[in-house]
Amino acid sequence: MSKYEVIIYWSDEDGRFIAEVPELPGCMADGETRASVLSNVETVIAEWLETAELEGREIPVPKGRLAYA
Repeated sequence: MSKYEVIIYWSDEDGRFIAEVPELPGCMADGETRASVLSNVETVIAEWLETAELEGREIPVPKGRLAYA
């Protein structure tokens, strides 16, 4: 499991759970259950990190829980 914060919520519009990773721009996944969306987002995080490394982009250091105003 990655150390990045993952926010999971239900989307009525999509009829699925959505997982977003705030520290990795554009990194998100969906799934029919909380378990499936968590599994899916871990795959997407790994792919995001791999792509960033291949393209020479900066990879953010996981900050843990983020504070929102």
